[in-house]
Amino acid sequence: MSKVLTLQQAIADLVPDGSSVALGLQMEQMIPFAAGHEIIRQKKRDLRLIGPISDILFDQLIGAGCVKDVVAAWVGNVMMGSAYNFRRATEQENPGTPGEKLRVFNMTNFCISLALQAGAMGVPFLPTRTAMGSDVPRGNHFFYQIISPFEPKETLMAVRAIQPDVTIVHVQRADKFGNAHCWGNFGVMIEGVRAAKKVIVCAEEVVPEEMIASDPNRTVIPGFLVSAVVYCPYGAHPSPVQGYYKRDDDFFQQYHAETKTPEAFSAWAQHWIHGVKDCSEYAKLLGEERLENLGVKKHAYAAVTDFGY
Repeated sequence: MSKVLTLQQAIADLVPDGSSVALGLQMEQMIPFAAGHEIIRQKKRDLRLIGPISDILFDQLIGAGCVKDVVAAWVGNVMMGSAYNFRRATEQENPGTPGEKLRVFNMTNFCISLALQAGAMGVPFLPTRTAMGSDVPRGNHFFYQIISPFEPKETLMAVRAIQPDVTIVHVQRADKFGNAHCWGNFGVMIEGVRAAKKVIVCAEEVVPEEMIASDPNRTVIPGFLVSAVVYCPYGAHPSPVQGYYKRDDDFFQQYHAETKTPEAFSAWAQHWIHGVKDCSEYAKLLGEERLENLGVKKHAYAAVTDFGY
């Protein structure tokens, strides 16, 4: 049965209020901005955001009042530094929990990967030496000091498993059953998909299943793990999608300049999020010239692979 849904349907059905949502798992590329914007349009509330480096998507969700707390290694604008909504929410008041500051569970990139891997494996934690001797575990229930049961009796850190209610990823292409091809930097996408209770795959293209089957080693997300497939061209903008478009550096700079106050962010969101209803309208708002400039200028194709005998 086809799992293709509109973005509106996927978010409405699979991201209820109070969900823990893993986003931006591929570090600085293929961040599912379109899905995040739909979460904002539907006014989802009390979300827990999970991710390594979210770039400005977490900041937008926080500013829109969608977020209760954050489990992350870093939140901000990678290109410009800090992000204003996140700073205001942690230092003054979180729009998602009026009268309170945003609660942040500080992680490292590697600890996020360990936590999601533990969730994918169905074990309560994974042992590690990382973060020991730092302040990261202090007051953080995602860490617990343990003693190895084997000789030598070494002190280790246990990283608690994370099993997101839903993981949302953006990929190059998928078929209608959710089998997805992705190439480039995976980050912790695979761990996040395998750990999640539900998975939404947003794709630049929805292609015939024969195309996906022709290159099984590139099928990094199997369809049986996927709850919904969304056709979402330019759905990762302004982050890059390898082979489709580059990072829109100007957009990140403009976001930094145009969201310094709550009022400025509201005006920005009205233009870029509430002022459009889907990926198609968003692309029109960007304009043909901008999209053309972001397109691939120098192709680097992989060698042909023969799966025959």
